[in-house]
Amino acid sequence: MTQRLSFKEMCERFDVTPRTLRYYEYIELLSPEREGRSRFYGPREFARMTLILRGRKFGFPLEEIRQWLQIYEHEGTEAQMRDWIVRADRQLKELEEQRRQIEDTIRELKELRDETVGTLG
Repeated sequence: MTQRLSFKEMCERFDVTPRTLRYYEYIELLSPEREGRSRFYGPREFARMTLILRGRKFGFPLEEIRQWLQIYEHEGTEAQMRDWIVRADRQLKELEEQRRQIEDTIRELKELRDETVGTLG
């Protein structure tokens, strides 16, 4: 992508609210170019937003995403990829635990529902 996106175009392209985009700027995940009161997002911000939203989809907190993006800025791609593997492994364990808890809760709820149906006869 070589073009720049306006604030509105960035919100539309990534299906985020203006409030979300402003917040990502506020916590320094994004740094658009400014021309007067207008903001423009180039290839760097486009790539960062893609990674931010992917990270959020996988359940990473914004602070971890910020730290991970900073690794690229300070140490480069290889260091960022190595860190990503560690973070992904940890997140996979967390998601597996959440799935186990959800499956247990579903099983308990079904049992209680079935007992209630049996009581009604």
